[in-house]
Amino acid sequence: MTTLVPGTVHRLALLYSVAARQTKAKRLHLGCCAIRATALATCRGISHRYPCPFPSLGAQPFNGNALFAFPLVTNLFSHLIEILPGFELEQITLLNHPELFPACEGTSLMRLLVRSVTMLVCVSLPIVLNMPLIAAAEPPSGFTALFNGKDLSGWHGRPHLDPRQWPDVPDEQKEAWNRDMREHWKVVDGVLVNDGQGVYLTTDQEFGDIELLIEYKTVPKADSGIYLRGTPQVQIWDYTDESKFRLGANKGSGGLWNNSPGAPGKDPAVLADKPFGQWNRFRIVQAGARTSVWLNDQLIVDHAIMENYWDRNLPLFPRGVIQLQTHGGEIQWRNIFIRELDAEEANTWLREHDKGDFQPLFNGRDFSGWQGATGDYEIVNGAIQCQSGHGGVLYTQDEFDDFEVRLEIQLPPGGNNGLAIRYPGAGDPAYHGMCELQVLDNTAPKYANLDPRQYHGSAYGMIAAHREFLRPVGQWNYQRVAVQGSRVTVELNGTVILDGDLSQVTEFMGDRPHPGKDRQRGHFGFAGHSDPVRFRGIEIRPLK
Repeated sequence: MTTLVPGTVHRLALLYSVAARQTKAKRLHLGCCAIRATALATCRGISHRYPCPFPSLGAQPFNGNALFAFPLVTNLFSHLIEILPGFELEQITLLNHPELFPACEGTSLMRLLVRSVTMLVCVSLPIVLNMPLIAAAEPPSGFTALFNGKDLSGWHGRPHLDPRQWPDVPDEQKEAWNRDMREHWKVVDGVLVNDGQGVYLTTDQEFGDIELLIEYKTVPKADSGIYLRGTPQVQIWDYTDESKFRLGANKGSGGLWNNSPGAPGKDPAVLADKPFGQWNRFRIVQAGARTSVWLNDQLIVDHAIMENYWDRNLPLFPRGVIQLQTHGGEIQWRNIFIRELDAEEANTWLREHDKGDFQPLFNGRDFSGWQGATGDYEIVNGAIQCQSGHGGVLYTQDEFDDFEVRLEIQLPPGGNNGLAIRYPGAGDPAYHGMCELQVLDNTAPKYANLDPRQYHGSAYGMIAAHREFLRPVGQWNYQRVAVQGSRVTVELNGTVILDGDLSQVTEFMGDRPHPGKDRQRGHFGFAGHSDPVRFRGIEIRPLK
C-alpha cells in the first residue's frame, strides 16, 4: 500500500505532463513540472522542498512514505478542473506514452485521470483518516529525538539485565547483543519495527528526571513495555488476551506492572488502549521515582513511586537507560522524544503534585513564628540561612505530634545542618528530640568516612538513609518528611531515602543512647552547624 500511493501520484503527475504537452498550456505545464518533481521525489524517498506555482499547493517537504498523497492530488485535481474546462481531454490519448500504463495504450487521458484519482482516494483516504503522517515529526520545543527515523544510531542491544551488571559485561558479549539487535530490529519507512524476538533496544545515554513522548503500535498476543532507568516497566498489553486477564491485561496498558501487588500505579486507572492497527501515544513524566503516565491523553498513573524491580530494598536508581522491550509479538515505535527536567522544574513538579493541605511555616521576610537561635540565622533571597560560623537551633513556636513537612534545601560545599524533629526546646536535637534528620553534603571529601547513619536524610546515629539522590552542590533539593507515631519517612527529590520505625532501633552509633527518640510531640526546626545552608518553601500539615 505504501508503494501504491506514491506510484499513483507519479503516474498522475505524468498524466499532468502529457496534458501540458498536448494542450500547450503554459500554466498547466508549470504546474506539471512542480507536481511531477514532487511525485518523483516521493517515489525515490527524497526529502526536499519543491516550489510550486500554485499557492494552495505550496512548498512542502515529502518523503517516500508521507501520506500527503490524498490532499496533494485533491488540490491537483481541483486545479485541473479549474484550468482545463475548455480542453477536450477525451481527445488526448496515450499513444506515445506507454510508460504510464503499459496495458492502456490509446486510452483517453480523462479516463485514466479519473481512474488514477479514484485509486488514490481509495488507497490513501482510509489511512489518512486513521493515522498521522508517517514522515518523522519534529520534536516539540525543548525535546530531542531519541530515534532519528533512519537507523539505530544512539541505541544498542541489551537483554533483561540488572543495570549494575552492565559495566562487567565483556565487550564480546555486548557485540553479540548488538548483532542480535540488528537482526530483529529494523527501520522501515521511518518506523522502528521489532519482530517480537531478540534483545531490547536500549539507549546509549542514561537519563534521570525526564518527560518522555513515545508512540507504539502492536498486534494481538503481543506483550511489551518501556524500561525506565534500566528497570521494568511501563507495561504494554494485548488487553483482549483472556489468557492474561489474571495478570491484569484486561485493565490495559501503561501501569507500572512490576510494582508490588496493590502498590499505587501497578494497574492503570483506566483502559485507554486503542484498537489494534492504530497508534498509541504515551506521555511519561518521572521525577525521582515519582512517575506519571498518560496513554492517549488519559492519565493512568498518577505520581506513583516506581519500585526497584532488581532490589526491592533499594529505591529506583537515580539514572539509567531507556529500553524498548520485545516479548513475542511484533511492535512498532516512532516519534520518540525526550527532555530532561532541570532541578527547578523537577522541584516544582514534585511540589505541585504533592497532595495535602500544607500551610507555610515561613513568610520569606522575617522570623515571625520562630524562636531560638534567631540571631544565628538570616534571611537571604527569601530563604532562611544559617550564618557562617554560627550555630544553634532555630525552631517553630508551635509544637506538632504527627505531621508532614516539605521544604527545599540548598547545600554549599561541605555544608552541614539538620532537621530537628519533635524538638523539646532545649538540648541536642539529635538526642533530646525524637531525632535529627541529617542535612549534609555527602560528596565532601571530609565526610568520606562517616558512619552510614550520618549522611543526608539519616535519622542521625540511628537509621541510615540511601545515598546518591542529592542534587549537585548549589542546586535546590526538594524534601518531604512524614512523622507518624514512631515512624519517620524522608523523600528526597521524589525518591524515598528513609522509611524507618525509631521504636525498633536498638543499636546506636557509638553506643550512645537517644533518650528522646520516643517523644510524641515537639517543635520543628533547624540544627545549625556553622555552615551557610539555606531553607525555603517551608510548609507543614498536621496528620491528626
